[in-house]
Amino acid sequence: MRRMPDRVVVESSTEIPPPEWGRRSAVPPATPWLFALLAALLVIGRLVLTPLLTAPALQTWATVFVAICVQALPFLVFGVLLSAAIAAFVPPSFWTKALPRNPYAAVPVAGAAGAVLPGCECASVPVASGLMSRGVTPAAALAFLLSSPAVNPVVVVATAVAFPGQPMMAVARFAASLLVAVAAGWLWLRFGRSSWLRVPSRTAPRGSKWAEFRDAMRHDLLHAGGFLVIGGMTAATLNVVVPRTWLTSVADVPVLSAVVLALLAVVLSICSEADAFVAASLTAFSPTAKLAFLVVGPMVDLKLIALQAGTFGRAFAIRFVPLTFLLAVVVSSAIGGVLL
Repeated sequence: MRRMPDRVVVESSTEIPPPEWGRRSAVPPATPWLFALLAALLVIGRLVLTPLLTAPALQTWATVFVAICVQALPFLVFGVLLSAAIAAFVPPSFWTKALPRNPYAAVPVAGAAGAVLPGCECASVPVASGLMSRGVTPAAALAFLLSSPAVNPVVVVATAVAFPGQPMMAVARFAASLLVAVAAGWLWLRFGRSSWLRVPSRTAPRGSKWAEFRDAMRHDLLHAGGFLVIGGMTAATLNVVVPRTWLTSVADVPVLSAVVLALLAVVLSICSEADAFVAASLTAFSPTAKLAFLVVGPMVDLKLIALQAGTFGRAFAIRFVPLTFLLAVVVSSAIGGVLL
């Protein structure tokens, strides 16, 4: 290009526009073929799936799944809102001032604090980590880690709603969960070693309080909501696919049924604000077995095991997880035998 004083002259040996412009390619476009394939799949799917969609088993599955999700969703959202607000707006100094200096007295106080400071189990590990980094004795922080997602008002109300006409289920869940949290804290205080626990260092807060609240709420809602869907699908599948004779054979054995539902709670990893609705749908099992499901779930599940191992170290997780699971099964079986 050579710039002239009063105009711009373009020097090029190429014809403008090129000869190939506006000509069709010899290769036929793929879009019509994709559209035709999609239309064919829709027709085939309608012919094949329509009889299946009207099957009584699938209708039962859809009814159970939708009922679980619709009933649990309001409690899940409310619990996530409260958990995010506490994580963002409660000052760190509150914890050190509220807990007694004596470690053995601090454990039950921290466990009872879960009843007034609700939090989802998705946030319990970061909260416990923050407490330890601010000087709270690890045993008290661990008691709060176990109790907060299990005995808070949102979970208690959700349990009462999921078990209408059975108010003692909510009472039994509260008592068993708090007892397990305190017992685990005391046992760790007595037998735990500092070399088994990696106490995270304190980190400075990032962004404003509202930004922290928004991020925590978004993360917990998406995370917990996904596990609610998985739990609802699994519960619906168990109700439809698994023969009733199998469930009856397991449910009739008290100890085995409690252990089976406790292991199911570990695998499902359902948020504590929603797990009561899943437990209520397992009608073949006894109330005590359902109580084991409700007590174990917020304290020991796959996502919590991964979070604990990543935050506090594998040496901690391989000791604390079996301890919590054993305590939860034993205590829930004992409390269920008395109250249910």
